[in-house]
Amino acid sequence: MFRSLPAALRRLAPMAGVVLGCALAAPVAVQARLGQPQPQQPQVRVLLWQGGAVQLRAAAAASGLRVRDGQGRSLWELPAERGLAPLQLDVQNGWLRLRAQPAPEAPTSPEVLLARELWLEALPALAEPDPGLWLQQRRYRGLLQLRLEGDQLQVVNHVPLETYLTSVVGSEMPASWPQEALRAQAVAARTYALKARKPAALFDLQATTASQVYKGVEAETDSTRAAVEGTRGLVLTYDDALIDAVFHSSSAGSATESSGQLWPRQLPYLVSVPDFDRDSPVREWRQPLDAALLSRAFPELESVSAIEVLSTTATGRVRQARVVGATGVLLLSGAQLRSRLGLKSTWVRFALEPLPAAADALASAPSPAAALLPPPLPALTLPAPTSPNTEVLQLVAVGRGYGHGIGMSQWGALGLARQGESYAAILRHYYRGTQLRPYSPLAVTAAPGPGWSQPQAQALTASP
Repeated sequence: MFRSLPAALRRLAPMAGVVLGCALAAPVAVQARLGQPQPQQPQVRVLLWQGGAVQLRAAAAASGLRVRDGQGRSLWELPAERGLAPLQLDVQNGWLRLRAQPAPEAPTSPEVLLARELWLEALPALAEPDPGLWLQQRRYRGLLQLRLEGDQLQVVNHVPLETYLTSVVGSEMPASWPQEALRAQAVAARTYALKARKPAALFDLQATTASQVYKGVEAETDSTRAAVEGTRGLVLTYDDALIDAVFHSSSAGSATESSGQLWPRQLPYLVSVPDFDRDSPVREWRQPLDAALLSRAFPELESVSAIEVLSTTATGRVRQARVVGATGVLLLSGAQLRSRLGLKSTWVRFALEPLPAAADALASAPSPAAALLPPPLPALTLPAPTSPNTEVLQLVAVGRGYGHGIGMSQWGALGLARQGESYAAILRHYYRGTQLRPYSPLAVTAAPGPGWSQPQAQALTASP
């Protein structure tokens, strides 16, 4: 099988293994060499893993597992009984090392591949044309590309857009939510994914909140499939271009934020609008900030003596804050403050309340932060200790909502769906002045496959 490899590479191969040097290939070119039909819809490339050693295996429904190099050459084709056994992937001396369980004819010699790049695919079965591949504890459809990035492994999932969305909708929203809310999420996620594609980069999206959450096959349900199919191919545009269809969990029933209040650009369709979240568990929240957490959050200050909110947005979110410590002062944006403290949102104020151990002793005294909602204006809330009571008080962040607050509120979408609004009306509310239309004219330059037919575009013009 490997006689065509260059002699220099063959000499590098250890016993019971083979070394392959592979160039990075474009996804569609690789799929063509793999004998797969070119996709009839755009593909997305999702970074699933970057780090140390991982395990991979075929899904139980697969008829086996195939491993190829970046040129499409088949290196291994493991039948079901072996493809279901975990493959071990790690790094050895600057090479990917993929190890399979020993073959029955050589039970003491595990098979090993050393390569720069590998591709894994699950072999289809009659009942399941794309059964998927397990990476650690999650299963993903499509192909898995294994490569090195520096001294770390990278696993990138190449998957058709609509297949990807079926999982994303179920990863971002409870599948039990009304179909109109799920459809609004499907359109927003589709638009976001297409806008995020970067043909010159190694991947387009991440599988976490750094992009949008993607938990693989187990997040797919009948309701998420219906939501994706019911909006198939539809995206949001403004001036004939894909929009930045950002979304967040909750604006706490008050209002979403205009993009220019927190981000460098004010986009015409990302303006502040009323939210309709009435039931979110994070509509109001409290987070104690003890001395240990403050020290970890601001190590350069050694200890924190004061936090001051310097400015807020029109809706009350923190724009800039000052943290005073033993060794100096830090000026932070609201997003930086949120990241350092691990807050749910930047719609936050601070208050002092009794430590849990001192609660009984102070039960007769009113708590300074009891049932406190964030005040409309910022204030210095963590004074340097000057009174006896400061030893039994701790700082508490009191806030509203979850996420950056821009674009569609997912819990607000639920509220609107429960009021009987359609997914188009939900999108019209959160993304002002946009249009709902097929993506085919917009995805040609970045999409590998042909586009969709074009039904008449639906205007999403905001009402006054």
